[in-house]
Formats: sequence, C-alpha cells, structure tokens
Amino acid sequence: MKKILAATTALMLSLSASAAFAETTLILGEAGPNRGARAKSLEHFVSEVETQSKGELKIDVQWGGALFKAGGAVQGVADGVADIGTVIAVYFPQEMLGYGIADLPLLNENPWVGMRATDELMRTAPAIQADLAAKNLVYVGTFTTSQVNIGCKGKAIRSVDDIAGLKVRGVGAYGKTFQDFDANLVSMSIYDAYQGLDTGLIDCSQGYSYAVAALKQQEVMTSYTLLNWGQVGGLGLFMNKDSYDALDDAAKEALAKAGVSMADKLGELITADNEAAIEKMKAAGVEVISLPAQERDKLVTAGEKYVSAWIERADAAGLDGKMLLDQYRALLKKYETERAEQGYPWTRN
Repeated sequence: MKKILAATTALMLSLSASAAFAETTLILGEAGPNRGARAKSLEHFVSEVETQSKGELKIDVQWGGALFKAGGAVQGVADGVADIGTVIAVYFPQEMLGYGIADLPLLNENPWVGMRATDELMRTAPAIQADLAAKNLVYVGTFTTSQVNIGCKGKAIRSVDDIAGLKVRGVGAYGKTFQDFDANLVSMSIYDAYQGLDTGLIDCSQGYSYAVAALKQQEVMTSYTLLNWGQVGGLGLFMNKDSYDALDDAAKEALAKAGVSMADKLGELITADNEAAIEKMKAAGVEVISLPAQERDKLVTAGEKYVSAWIERADAAGLDGKMLLDQYRALLKKYETERAEQGYPWTRN
C-alpha cells in the first residue's frame, strides 16, 4: 500500500512539474497607462494569447513605463528587459524604418483597413522580417492612432488655402505637409494643445478625434476638420527574438492569431470612440467640417515627396522601398475592398 501511495504521489508531482514547465509567462512592457481603447485592445490580446494557447502561454503587462519609457522600447525589448514591448516607430526612424511605412501620408484614412494592411505586410515581407531579426526583434501585432484631423480656435480649414499663416501643432509628415502650405509649425505635445489653443499660442492642432474628447479639447476649439487623408499607424508590439525562438510552434501561432485579433478589437473600439467624439464636439458647438476630396487630394499630392524620401531611405537600408510600398498599397486596397463588401469583422454574422 505504501509503495502504491508513493508511486501515486511521485506521478502526481511529475505531472505537476510538467504542467508548470509547459506554462510560460511573457513580460510585456507598455509605456502608456491602463486606460483607453488601445489599453483595452492590449488586454484583449493578453486574453486571446491565453485562450489560443489553451492556457500554456500567459502575458504579464507592466504598464506606465515601469520597465522602460517609450523612447527606450526597442533597446529594452532587444536586450530582453521585456519579452514583448510596445514600439512607436517615429521614435526610431532608422531601427523601425520598415514599420514606418504605416506613418507615411498616403491615402489611408480607415483605422481597421490601415491596421490589417500593416499587419499583413509585417508578417509577409521577408526583407522587413530579416531587418528586424538583425536587431533581435520579431513583429507581433499592430495598433494605430487612427485618422489625423485638425481642430482650430477662431479659424476654420475648409480648403488648403486656409492653411497659410496658421500656427499649427503638426504631426510627422502630416505636419510637414501643412508647413508646405505655409503653416507655421509649433513644436508641442498633444497634451499641451488645450492650453496652446486656449491662450492663442497655436491656432490649430493636428490630432485624433478620440484624443480630442479624452483631453476635452472641444472646450477650446471652434472648428474641427476631418481631413479624410491618413493616419499614424507605426505603433505596435515587438518581441525579443531569443524569447520568441524559445517558444514552440503552437505558442508562436497563438501569438500570431492574438496579434491579428488585437487589430480587429482596436478597430472596433476606436471607430466607436471616434464617432462618439465627433458627436461630443457637435454638442459643444464645434463646427465639424469634412474636407472636400479635391482639397484632400492636394494634401496627398504634396505629401508624396515624404513618401519618396522614405523609399530612398529604405533602399539605402537594403529594403527595396518601392516594392514594399507597392505591396502596402495593394494591401490597403485589399482590406478596403473587404470592408466595403463584407463590413467590419465585428459586424459580420
């Protein structure tokens, strides 16, 4: 009896040890707070990883820059400070050159379309994957800030001619394009734009609809122009390659599926948040203007030189910029067609 009991106990301990060994916890560093649409989509990613891996893979998120700030994300992940980290491409123009394609001022206004096109490009372009691997990184999933629009106080942008002379808080290539139309760019955080508009330090601030509502900027805006132009989409999750390579194929597949699902979830959340933000602006008396297509096209055309500059930089890095851009544009068209024909994933039966 004692021998049977001892054998049973040994077997249970062995099974317990095997289960503990099979379960892997990955540390994820996130510079932002645990609130808002992006945080909710990240939590969805965490839940999906566990579901897809049948509980064998878990994610422990360290919020608010506890492991590294946004500017230290690439090095932090590459060095293994975290297994996974949120990376903002604009902070790393050379290291994230391939991913920066999602920040270009292309005609790319739909958040879900942009995310899914970016996601597929990052998963299927061997040159980008090899470039990341050389930096000890692997792509996991993507976010977006959504469409770049512009709110003003005491001014209104109804055509590109209205841009000249305005003091504008600009964003990346979008801000530079406004500067090409004779705007005076002011370097300022989006978090300081409320005070900037209120005091007259700036006339207008480029930003995102949900951010306007979250930061209560509708209180100091008199107009808000939907540019119907593009978005800043070089924002996503990357993993330490050593940690990734240590996972089995099932765990890697779980991460991939969860990464795609994360884009769908953020698309759903941010679309609703943007629509609600527009209604909040209207209720506050803000004039909401939709820039006519012919005026928007002038912005797109003016932004082409920044696209060309990216191609040159990509070529210099051995990435074949034109080929990647052609592939990306084809993917944007693919997902726009899917959206038009089937609707969004969260609205399908």
